Amino acid sequence: METVLITGVSGFLGRYIARLFFEKGGIVVGISSSSFENAPTTSLKIYRSLKLPDPRFADVLKEYSPTLCIHCAGRASVGASVEEPDADFYTNTALTFEVLNTLRLHAPFCKFIFLSSAAVYRNPQHLPISEDQPIAPLSPYGFHKFQCEQLCLEFSKVYELRTASVRIFSAYGPGLRRQVLWDICQKALTQPLICLQGTGRESRDFIHALDVAKALLVIADKAPMNGEAYNLGSGEETRIDCLASLVINSLNLDTEPVFSGVVPVGTPLNWKANISKISNLGFNPSVPLERGVKIFANWCQAELIGY
Repeated sequence: METVLITGVSGFLGRYIARLFFEKGGIVVGISSSSFENAPTTSLKIYRSLKLPDPRFADVLKEYSPTLCIHCAGRASVGASVEEPDADFYTNTALTFEVLNTLRLHAPFCKFIFLSSAAVYRNPQHLPISEDQPIAPLSPYGFHKFQCEQLCLEFSKVYELRTASVRIFSAYGPGLRRQVLWDICQKALTQPLICLQGTGRESRDFIHALDVAKALLVIADKAPMNGEAYNLGSGEETRIDCLASLVINSLNLDTEPVFSGVVPVGTPLNWKANISKISNLGFNPSVPLERGVKIFANWCQAELIGY
């Protein structure tokens, strides 16, 4: 039975990943600075309240001898990285180094999957975006994510750790309380006008958090893990004005969004992932966007209004 260590387990993606690996029979050791409400109490799932970097992390590795580490911890805000690049650096680049180096010293046979971001790509030269397109981030967040990828490659090539990075595009699902889908939903439910940033013609590639977790299962089982990176999206491009329409229809509202025309600093214009590399390992997205948005909108309604 595989022992999986997940940093940032109480975060949005960490929760989905922990639950799926637990359901597949793994022993899950979660590292988090905050509590994990409604965590399974069975002995197969173990949680430690720990804020990394922490010297006790080495003790956890010695105690559980994990065979896989999925690194979800770190800041995940482009805007915050522009305002506070130092904090973003220490919670992404520096923290990833600390985790990798501790694995090198105390669990050298543990595989390592890093959750990177499509923010490494800037505005792509063409769509869909493949992994070999130039890396040219627009934000400190994107730069720091790429620095973390390079650390994964370094520890793979120099110390023979088995590592891989996953460039996640726009992940969503119940539990997400930030980014564009949450912004649309909460404004649709609580405000007379849905006022959104940008023009509405910007596009993203949305992937459900459950599919993110499923993709990590595939990578852990099938990938060579030599420091390589994989795009993780649906392979479909969705304009933000179309996304807003899906939300409005899901909530049975009679309204139209209003766009400011101003694109925030650090925000790319259009994204669509080429997912052939990860598909060749056997991964295929399973949650259609229309169904995923409907489920998300219903969850958001229950959260904000109570029904």
